[in-house]
Amino acid sequence: MEAKSANTPVTEKKKFNLKAGMQSFGTKLSGMVLPNIGAFIAWGLITTIFVKGGWWPNPQLAKMITPMVTYLLPLLIAYSGGSMVHGHRGGVVGMIATMGVIVGTNVPMFIGAMVMGPLAGWCIKKWDDRVQDKIRQGFEMLVNNFSAGIIGMLLTIVGFLLIGPIISGLTNVMAAGVDWIISHGLIWLANIFIEPAKILFLNNAINQGILTPLGIQAAAAHGKSILFLLEPDPGPGLGVLLAFALFGKGTAKGSAPSAIIIHFFGGIHEIYFPYVLMKPALFLSVMAGGVTGTTLFSIFNVGLKSSPSPGSIISLFAMSPVNIWNYLGLLIGVAGATTVSFLISAVILRRDKSTTGDELAESEAKMKSMKAEAKGQNVEAAKDVMNQAKGIKQIIFACDAGMGSSAMGASILRDKVKKAGLDLSVTNTAISNLQDKPGLLVVTQDELADRAKKQTPGAAHVAVENFLNSPKYDEIIASLKAEAVGGTNETATAEAPKAQQDTPEDELNEIDFDKITEVDFLHHDQNIGSATMAQATFRSELRKFNKDVKVRNVAIGEIEDKDNVLIIASKETARRVKLQFANVQVYTVDGLLNATNYDKLIDKMK
Repeated sequence: MEAKSANTPVTEKKKFNLKAGMQSFGTKLSGMVLPNIGAFIAWGLITTIFVKGGWWPNPQLAKMITPMVTYLLPLLIAYSGGSMVHGHRGGVVGMIATMGVIVGTNVPMFIGAMVMGPLAGWCIKKWDDRVQDKIRQGFEMLVNNFSAGIIGMLLTIVGFLLIGPIISGLTNVMAAGVDWIISHGLIWLANIFIEPAKILFLNNAINQGILTPLGIQAAAAHGKSILFLLEPDPGPGLGVLLAFALFGKGTAKGSAPSAIIIHFFGGIHEIYFPYVLMKPALFLSVMAGGVTGTTLFSIFNVGLKSSPSPGSIISLFAMSPVNIWNYLGLLIGVAGATTVSFLISAVILRRDKSTTGDELAESEAKMKSMKAEAKGQNVEAAKDVMNQAKGIKQIIFACDAGMGSSAMGASILRDKVKKAGLDLSVTNTAISNLQDKPGLLVVTQDELADRAKKQTPGAAHVAVENFLNSPKYDEIIASLKAEAVGGTNETATAEAPKAQQDTPEDELNEIDFDKITEVDFLHHDQNIGSATMAQATFRSELRKFNKDVKVRNVAIGEIEDKDNVLIIASKETARRVKLQFANVQVYTVDGLLNATNYDKLIDKMK
């Protein structure tokens, strides 16, 4: 290894990443709103039910509507913003400071709260950093309370005299611009930008950070707002998923029906993002669908009382005013967006001649494996996964908002943890809410990994391409099981490079067939269908010879490390097994459905 020159810079300055910067800013915005979305829904339901013209008009209960939108919601946002910067103390000062912009204006101060909350948290944090270690013993509470009160008071005055009027003016200008766009029938233009931005995981920033504050202001004035429908409309994503269900191939086609249910009724829009990213031409589908839906909403004067969360068809109807024409327009808009998105997606998928099924997934995995092997990375990557498992007590899935896809990913891994008999907590949260502590494993998406590591430098980290479909989950489970029974097997790890070079003949000679009582076909999420078919074929052949051998279809996390178990796996997954298990016997095949792979193996087992 070459020694570094004295003149060699230790670190290289990273280039600014616009997308990462926008995501980080969007995370901060949505992180102030999403933790309080229940309060927004409560306000929307109270408005929908008890306001004049609502489901059950009640003038007494309707008195809660104005105080909630004027004080409760902005103060909750301010507390979340301040606590993101400096915990509970920052949240309290953020609420104090926000009272200045609330009292100093006559419009709902959501944007003001998003400014004053983090600003107050930053100010009190800087004060504490400078003064905390200089306070004499016994005076801590006195100094802390008075400093929070004084800084809060000063910021309240600044908010009342300066920030409030500025934000009020900007809000009025933005509201006037939105009204102009709506009155001129041009609001559909917004979806040309919103739909691609959603798929780049800026959906929460757009909806909760921009559209929701403006929408609530409009709803407070007019009783409803179309702005609540621009991002949550499930129609564009539904059209894409329907097209995959009918005209897709392989795994994408097979998984689309379940994705439709999760997206349309569950409101988890992130589930269709990978389908669009798989075929970038489908950006045209969701853009056209979004434009169509918004145009129809505008024509039929459709709006919602509050922001629907999650963005499911059920939430849309729950937040709708009690008006048959609004319900009808809502249905027409969603149906129109779905139809246009589906038709364009169908044309794109039917004209696409490339392979998109399991064969492509397996070939891509092999290609990645060969590239990694050429660089000497595959063994080290497997070691890293095993090392991550040491001392893990909690697993957290982290994404921008801490909802949606991260919740689904946590649910998938939680089920695998339960089946593996491991006593571990598996939860999900927003990256901004991560807290660095020992024994923590953070699972996040590749593009968010740097931010997660910065937030929790002391935790173990695993990055995945897709929360809903990652073979790394099985690696995590296998590593955690190995750790639970006494740690990673160093002997297996040391001998893995040699084992990876074994030919099928070598493997056959190394297998002790006298011990085999169980044959397991190993699958990951992308080839479960192939493993199931191979299992059935192999079992049928063994029965011809009256062999009493158990044949199963398992994931890597379900493997029992015993020498009476024979694992059959493709090259990539076989490498992982050899690295992580010491006792099981392994037979590597080119493809799980290639019958010629099994001729010699069955001959040996007769």
